[in-house]
Amino acid sequence: MSTVAIAGGHGKIGMLLGQLLVARGDTVRGLIRKPEQEDDLRAVGIEPVLCDLEGDGDVAAAVRGADAVVFAAGAGPGSGAARKTSMDLEGAVKLIDAAKAEGVSRYLIVSSMGAADPPPEDADDDVFSAYLRAKAGADEALRASGLDYTIVRPGGLTDDPGTGLVSVAERLDRGQIPRADVAAVFVACLDEPATIGKSFDLIGGETPIAEALAALSV
Repeated sequence: MSTVAIAGGHGKIGMLLGQLLVARGDTVRGLIRKPEQEDDLRAVGIEPVLCDLEGDGDVAAAVRGADAVVFAAGAGPGSGAARKTSMDLEGAVKLIDAAKAEGVSRYLIVSSMGAADPPPEDADDDVFSAYLRAKAGADEALRASGLDYTIVRPGGLTDDPGTGLVSVAERLDRGQIPRADVAAVFVACLDEPATIGKSFDLIGGETPIAEALAALSV
């Protein structure tokens, strides 16, 4: 049994991941910023922890004693470029700093396809370009952190039922994947040492998750 702290614990992927971990006997903390989200987490066995990654919350205390942290937070649809920076980049860095301060060596992050080669900043920028640059910055900060990281870059996210079949590679053509399968991949990453120090794209495919991740060691 492990203790896993999930930033973005009330988000779609965070909730799915938390429930999978609880179901197998792990202790899960869901980092949230709204008190009204607490009951939703408790209802599925996740311990809610109020911690605003964009504010002055005590992030170190929120992850203290955890075996691993997962950054599944995000500014979300409808937010502007400034929030992409303050949450998707700076929030991830706050969690990195907290993990290092508390000796939590394992850090997994939900990134995005396209973050490996983000568009350059220019006068005609759109919010999605800013989002990809924020994700790229967070990924780079994590790679440089010295933590045992895994960077997962999913394609387009859907709410379809999970299939358990994926395609994983350093670079893939654009595609889609159910959030349920993304959550299942993160569970498997926590168990698969071959994913430590790896960054990869993730879409739906034809390979069972465990097999696809084990192949990263080849």
